[in-house]
Amino acid sequence: MSTRKRLSPEESRLAALEAARSLLIEAGPQAVTLKAVSGRIGRTHANLLHHFGSAAGLQKALAAHLAEVVCATIKDAVHANREGTGSPREVVDLAFDAFDAEGAGALAGWMLLTGNEDALDPIVETIHHLVDEIAPEEAMRHDGDIMKVHENTLTLVLLALGDALMGAQLARSLNLPRAAARDRAEEMLARAISPAPTPHPV
Repeated sequence: MSTRKRLSPEESRLAALEAARSLLIEAGPQAVTLKAVSGRIGRTHANLLHHFGSAAGLQKALAAHLAEVVCATIKDAVHANREGTGSPREVVDLAFDAFDAEGAGALAGWMLLTGNEDALDPIVETIHHLVDEIAPEEAMRHDGDIMKVHENTLTLVLLALGDALMGAQLARSLNLPRAAARDRAEEMLARAISPAPTPHPV
């Protein structure tokens, strides 16, 4: 008789979140239910209730999990870009893919439609922490102008979210390339990180 591996509470919770992430990518946010996730990982409904409390709690935890994974990846890309081994386009593609291919945009839209707005808080908070961590370094390089980092992050996230929700349809309607929004975001970041011109002596 086969025996099921006993997982620690943290391992069980992480397995559930990874299963929820897979369901989100495969079938959309409406498929992320306690029943579907428990069936995918071979755990009981009661086990997931213990970890998340409800379907809304599962979605909120999934939003936080996605935000952490995405922000860690973007942070690495930003540092690589500063060190000359990456590019603004890589940062843009990571952000856009997170909201599109990874399903964060669809999840955000679903939460708003179902009245689970507070579930977006972890995404906002995690992005905020990422910006605050990057901003001091940027301040040292650009005379303390931290607001530029915040503004560029806000624009990048809004572009990525909007593109995930209706970018394909809007680009097609306007007869623009599908990557038009990514191209604009790349231009924005490239301008933001380019060194300020040295003033000529009078």
